[in-house]
Amino acid sequence: MTQAPPEHVRRRRRAGPTAASRALLGTLGLVGVAALFETIPRVGLVSAHFMPPFTQMIAALVREASDGAFWRALLDTIEGWALGLLIAVVAGVVLGVLIGSLRRLRAFTASTIEFLRPIPSVALVPIAVLLWGAQLRSTLLLVVYASFWPILLQVIHGVADVDPVARDTAASYRFTRWAKIRYLLLPTGLPYIMTGLRLSAAVALILAITAELVIGTPGLGKEISVAEMSSAVPALYALIFVVGMFGVAVNVVFRALERKVLAWHTSVRLEAVT
Repeated sequence: MTQAPPEHVRRRRRAGPTAASRALLGTLGLVGVAALFETIPRVGLVSAHFMPPFTQMIAALVREASDGAFWRALLDTIEGWALGLLIAVVAGVVLGVLIGSLRRLRAFTASTIEFLRPIPSVALVPIAVLLWGAQLRSTLLLVVYASFWPILLQVIHGVADVDPVARDTAASYRFTRWAKIRYLLLPTGLPYIMTGLRLSAAVALILAITAELVIGTPGLGKEISVAEMSSAVPALYALIFVVGMFGVAVNVVFRALERKVLAWHTSVRLEAVT
């Protein structure tokens, strides 16, 4: 009779693939997509004029990377994204803590938030162009407006999720304001804040590129528009590839930050075990 495997082995089997195997599968997936992009125009499914082979995209990317204009555009995109995200996060956390802590204020602002939040940021493009034209402030208007709402709502929910028993206990022991923030708000609200930060980072990048494409503010989006108008198709795909890799890097960095900051949290500990 064969002996049953130990419990920790069975648990690992149920948990699914390890981090190393997930990374390997992800790499193989990227290789498969690259092979697909190389094969489609080679076999004539799509004209190479509209979709060049992947090797031509890489060659165009190398040419772009050797030009100082590419790096200036990349830095412009990073500046608009990072500055807009910073403004949105600071405003969202401050207002979220304030609104979430006061029940009457939360009820008073609920309808206003629900009215403003669904307005697409691209609807503000005419206002941004009218006020500032193709300047960084136009990009910031769109980025801040779009990325503000995820962090605000997450912070409001996080502050409101504090255990009433813990809140009453802190009041009984006459915790100072700083003690309440440290022992009540932060442990409960920090997972919400990190989730909102990760969501806002992705939204901020989308709107930064959108502003550069539509308004013409300096950045990778503008370079994509210029490549499209000049029929530089390989360069167009190469720049889109760079934007995609930028998005992947943003997600990886903020996921790593979330795991580090929330190392004590149950969800992160379970993820580390699996």
